[in-house]
Amino acid sequence: MSDFLLNAGRQTLMLELQEASRLPDRLGEDFVRAANTIIHCDGKVIVSGIGKSGHIGKKIAATLASTGTPAFFVHPAEALHGDLGMIESRDVLLFISYSGSAKELDLILPRLQEKSVALLAMTGKSRSPLALAANATLDISVEREACPMHLAPTSSTVNTLMMGDALAMAVMQARGFNEEDFARSHPAGALGARLLNKVHHLMRTDEAIPQVKLNTSVMDAMLELSRTGLGLVAVCDDVQQVKGVFTDGDLRRWLVSGGKLEIAVSNAMTAGGLTLNADSRAIEAKELLMKRKITAAPVVDSHGRLCGAINLQDFYQAGIL
Repeated sequence: MSDFLLNAGRQTLMLELQEASRLPDRLGEDFVRAANTIIHCDGKVIVSGIGKSGHIGKKIAATLASTGTPAFFVHPAEALHGDLGMIESRDVLLFISYSGSAKELDLILPRLQEKSVALLAMTGKSRSPLALAANATLDISVEREACPMHLAPTSSTVNTLMMGDALAMAVMQARGFNEEDFARSHPAGALGARLLNKVHHLMRTDEAIPQVKLNTSVMDAMLELSRTGLGLVAVCDDVQQVKGVFTDGDLRRWLVSGGKLEIAVSNAMTAGGLTLNADSRAIEAKELLMKRKITAAPVVDSHGRLCGAINLQDFYQAGIL
């Protein structure tokens, strides 16, 4: 039984791969026309389809929407019961139907023509009513489905999905859509956290900032170090310019060398030291800390004044790994 199942699974995959391998050679003028229609669309791309085509259509609409093209899915039956009102003349309709002769098309096509809506077709039948009515037709035909009964949409749905991805990726690249654009439509995802967050979004502020003045004693700096638990204290002048940092390591070295606790911390601190800009990207700040093998740093504003503090754990908690 195990061999039978493995062979059936492998045969399915091989058949689907064989059909999909023919797709690249089919891309031509219609593909370019379809992509340009979407690129120059002033409205939205509405994707529609029935059955398995509809399920794939939802994914294509979602891919378009997340890569810079406003898009959503409308079921043909819902379109015929009011949702056609969502479609305007400046929109583009991408209709998916392998047969190209879904009965809903008889009612939908005239309404689209009345509104002068651009129609793109994704079909396996190049002479079908859908293909003939479309401004551009994308060929998703297969010689055979992977289903042993040649009934269940298998190879054809893979072709549909791949053609949708090809169209979405071509449009995305033509628009110059980049990682930051992608992150803006995925703010809750890992990429959004990595690319959208700035240091000031994550840093500790107000009382949570470990800070002392240049003339503060080592004893008081040690207490401030203990109070915040960040592993460092920013040492500032009278106008909040960071002149150095006092760390756990500085304290140990000071005590081992016989330094007195009542001496000013300016004598025990690490002068200068790394500071992070509040407006810098969080991912870049985190990478800088790791490169310098530092666990925490003071944060300064555009004038170099202390405004926060941050450590690696703050980045990790925000999903910036």
